[in-house]
Amino acid sequence: MNPVSTLHNVRVSLEMIKWEHSVFALPFALCGAMLAARGWPSAWQLLWIVVAMVSARSAAMAFNRYADAEIDAANPRTRSRAVPAGILSKRFVGAFVIAASAIFIFAAAMLNRLTLLLSPIALGIVLLYSYTKRFTRWSHLVLGLALGVAPAAAWIAVRGSLDLRILLLTGVVTFWVGGFDVLYACQDYEFDNSFGLHSLPRHYGISRGLLLARVMHVVMLILLISVVVSFGLGKLAIAGVIMVAMLLGYEHSLVSARDLSKLNAAFFTMNGVIAVVLFIFVAADLLWHRL
Repeated sequence: MNPVSTLHNVRVSLEMIKWEHSVFALPFALCGAMLAARGWPSAWQLLWIVVAMVSARSAAMAFNRYADAEIDAANPRTRSRAVPAGILSKRFVGAFVIAASAIFIFAAAMLNRLTLLLSPIALGIVLLYSYTKRFTRWSHLVLGLALGVAPAAAWIAVRGSLDLRILLLTGVVTFWVGGFDVLYACQDYEFDNSFGLHSLPRHYGISRGLLLARVMHVVMLILLISVVVSFGLGKLAIAGVIMVAMLLGYEHSLVSARDLSKLNAAFFTMNGVIAVVLFIFVAADLLWHRL
């Protein structure tokens, strides 16, 4: 294989999976790790948690492009993506998925025995999402769960066991991601109707879809407060929850049933900011109490 061609394909693959958007879930994984350690985990644990997170998300995004190649080709919004545009072959993307999955399992093995044993289950969850919009309108929450396993997995990576309290943070991520994925699905309302794909906006309309997204984010905030209480976090963490609530309110103010033009700002920019802000405040709270 031509090395230059391979490097080009890898570069295009990284653009395809938008690897920089790992910022959506990585801060929550780090929150889970810090809650487990009541401070910073070891450098070894942090290294492999980050490797596991990025590789799992890369596998999931590449698999989504692989599984949805025909759907993307039919959708005017997505037909310029690498696979339907013919820039990358499905064979190469499939190989990329296998390589990223292997790195994820290796990273899990570097952490502890339980993370290794559970790694195929976690991988199955993150890959399953790509097919759910073919048969359920609640695919948004499946995507949320795919990212939501991150903090629980990070807890297991640090402790080698599971504490049920960390599942509250899994719920936070599940409803957070589910809500903003409903927002994102609004732009495909007409295509999903014509192609027979399922989403909450398609089944209930854009206005009700936006309302359901708000409900999911209210549930997220309730669960987030439960995390603060369950782990005995302090004022800094509470301030983080307030900041997240304000940012979510601003995110929802950017979109309406009549105007979806700012959807990308709401989806990409604001959600990255929300994840990072929450991590900063939770980390600061945990480290402050160790002083």
